[in-house]
Formats: sequence, structure tokens, C-alpha cells
Amino acid sequence: MEKLCLWVGLLLLLKHHDGAAHKLVCYFTSWAQSRPSPASVSPRDLDPFLCTHLILAFASMDHNQIVAKNPQDEKILYPEFNKLKERNRELRTLLSIGGWNFGTARFTTMLSTVASRKAFVDSAIFFLRTHGFDGLDLFFLYPGLRGSPVQDRWTFTLLIEELLVAFQKEALLTTRPRLLLSAAVSGNLHIIQTSYDVPQLGGLLDFINILSYDFHGSWEKFTGHNSPLFSLPEDFKSSAYAMTYWQKLGVPPEKLIMGVPTYGRTFQLLRASKNGLQAQSVGPAPAGKYTKQAGFLAYYEICSFVQKAKKRWIHDQYVPYAYEERNWVGYDDAISFSYKALFIRRQHFGGAMVWTLDLDDVRGTFCGTGPFPLVYTLHRLLVQTELSSTPSPSSWLSSATDPSETLPARPYATTALGILLPGKTVTANMPYRKSETMTTISRDGTVTPTMEDYTETPEGETGIPGENMTLQDALYSPFEEMNMYFGDYGGRV
Repeated sequence: MEKLCLWVGLLLLLKHHDGAAHKLVCYFTSWAQSRPSPASVSPRDLDPFLCTHLILAFASMDHNQIVAKNPQDEKILYPEFNKLKERNRELRTLLSIGGWNFGTARFTTMLSTVASRKAFVDSAIFFLRTHGFDGLDLFFLYPGLRGSPVQDRWTFTLLIEELLVAFQKEALLTTRPRLLLSAAVSGNLHIIQTSYDVPQLGGLLDFINILSYDFHGSWEKFTGHNSPLFSLPEDFKSSAYAMTYWQKLGVPPEKLIMGVPTYGRTFQLLRASKNGLQAQSVGPAPAGKYTKQAGFLAYYEICSFVQKAKKRWIHDQYVPYAYEERNWVGYDDAISFSYKALFIRRQHFGGAMVWTLDLDDVRGTFCGTGPFPLVYTLHRLLVQTELSSTPSPSSWLSSATDPSETLPARPYATTALGILLPGKTVTANMPYRKSETMTTISRDGTVTPTMEDYTETPEGETGIPGENMTLQDALYSPFEEMNMYFGDYGGRV
């Protein structure tokens, strides 16, 4: 009976405060098609009902005008991508321009004058309408940095204002829905302070995709997680910290979309015996078989890696890592995605942004947990909000026939809520064990015990907290306490 009450309590708390579904914004990269089989992914492989917004990365720029990155994009890629809307009329598609490899020089030139910005704005409207996109995503990394002059911070804001005005006028003239306008922005404190007029962006953009990942990677000399949910006392870089900082600077929380990565960052350890968090490293681990980038593994590559590796759970940050000999990877799985989705709900943020769809296990080929195991976790917790569409708790306790995601058992209902209440102490009396505290939840909502291979670890180093939490603990939600805790960004978020 207690277990049934816990699930009911969890379901009630999962409902958004206004009953509205969150956004699930998913990027898809044009180069996903060129990966070796079976990792190659094209738009026709995507599920049009999985995400609320699909963003195609990337378009390019020539003479201050938006253009396709490759000649075949306009003939093949764009039509295939937007054809997904024929199956789901509610789906919205956007085209993103920029990216890391795009650099900053062409943005700076385009932003420099009223005339060059107008040329870009006019070209964007024509290009988006011609190819059937519903909006534009600006992926400028970063105004005022990487060779971009400091004034780009202000001219970038001017561009966004001019785009919005032009989109509004075009919608009035054509009686079509206004084109959407979003931007991908940093979650790094220094970059935020340098690159963005945050209150202005919050007022102008329809939604803002926070790049709350790449906080650590092989460019550093110590292991660190790519995208921790919470910060460590000596390291404030985390998803919660970034999201809270953007909100405190004046952006409405419903416009803030938290980035979640379907990939991990890898390190090569200095010593195989020193393999924990913040262990010394000497560079990236070898490239993956399909993504072919040192220091980087797609989730579907990580599934293969962890079969022979030792897995650990970072207790304070709610994310896993794994190591095998001198190779180390910090990554996200269905459990950490669940915690992140619940954080988004509890803080009333606008939703989650996935980088990228094609780095998840698209067909279920690699991980054995069904197609899109990570993104489906977000879909279930953020998009499927109506209680009537959720299986009854009694059915959740029956046997699973098609397991697709691994979550903690009874402690999941308590822990998943409890860890979002930093003012309360919620820790396990014992380290996270191999079998007794795990279940598998299938896509139809049923639950069955399973054997999960997080290995046993020393007390206090890792583990899922909340083993002995009560129902009262699980339902305790003082938002004032959370806001006080997050307030000055000086503590652990």
C-alpha cells in the first residue's frame, strides 16, 4: 500500500503547475547521415511525435544571407526533415545557423551595420518560408569572444529585435503563424556575463536553449562530468546552476530550456588505479567507432563501453561515469535524465533541449532498451503530462514485457523528488547495490525488478540517496527553501 501511495504522489507532483506540457526541443545534425552504418541517421528515421520542436543544425551564411550548408540540403535534407510534420501536425521545425565550427567572423560582419543585418533578416524570412521551416535558431558561439568584438553583444541583441519585428510584420501581411525565434546560449558564468544582454534576450526570444553541458572535458587535466545536474562545493559548473543564473538575471523560467546531452566526454587517466571523479588525466580517450572524435562518445557507443567497464554514480551530482583500465567517461543515462526532467518540472522551467537526437540509440540497435531510450525518458516525464494518459499505479507494479529504461525502484519516487530539496538531508545508509534497489519501467508503464550493473562502491563516494525516505519526505516541497538555497549562486546548486 505504501508503494502505491508513493507512485500516486509522484504522478500528482509530475503535473505541471498550470497543466501545460513542457517543450522538448531536439537538435538533429545534418552530418548524422554520413556516419558509418548502423549509426547513420536521416530525418526519415526520426519519430515525429517524440519532440515538440525539431531543430536542424546547421545552415550557413554567405554575403550576410542565410544559405544551405551543402548543395544537397535544399533538395533532399530540408524536404525530408519538414515532411515529418505531415505525420504530426503539432510538430514545429526550426533551422539553426552557426555552431562551433562556424566561428564568429561571419556573424560579426553581418551584425556590423543596419544594412547587413537587414539583408540577413530578409533572407531568413524568404529562406525559412521557401523550405517550410517554422522558425530560426541562432547558434552564435559567442558574441564578444573567440575573436568576436565586444560590441557584438549589443548588435546581437539588435539583430534579435529586428528579426522579431520583421517576423511579426510578415505574419500580419501573410496571415500565417509568426516564425519562431530561439537562440542557443552558454551555461558558463563568464560567457553569460560577457556575451549576452540577458533581460533583453528574455523579452525578445520565444525560448532560450541553455547549453548546460561541456562543463568538463579532456581539455582539462582532471576528470569531470560533462553535464552534472548539481554543483560540487568547489565547482559551480552544473545544469542547475546555469538555469538558475539565467532566471535570476531576469528571464521568465518558462522560456528557459535546459540542455541535456546524449553523449559523454572521455578522458585518459594518468593512472588506472586513480579512476574517480577529479582523477588526474592526460588527454582524451580514443575516438568512438562511429563518431570518430577523441574525447567524445555518443550514447550508443557508451552502451558498448559500459558492458566491460565499471560504472559509478556521482552521489552529489546525480549523473554516472564509467571507467575501464585508463579510459574514463562521464555520461548521462535514463536515470540521470529522469532526475533532470524532474528538476525542470519542479523549478517550472520551459522544458529540455536535447543535443542531439542522432546521438541517442535511434533504432535501439546498440543498447537493447528500445529506440531513443534517453529522449523517450524526457518525453514521458515532460510531454506526457495528463494523468489520464498515464497507466494506473497498479499496472506499474505488474511484469514488464519490453523494458526500455532503468530507474530506481521504491527510492525513485522518494529520491527523484527528495534530491530537488537541497535544504533537506537525503542520503542512503548503504552504498548503491547491484540488484535489490532497481526496477525497469517499460514504455507501457509497467514495472519489474531487474539487475543493474552499477558496481558496489565505498560508503559516501557514490550511490542513490533516499533509501529510507518516507512518503512525507517525498511530498515535502518548500520552494522558498529552494530559492534561498539557490539565491546567491555561492553555494552548491
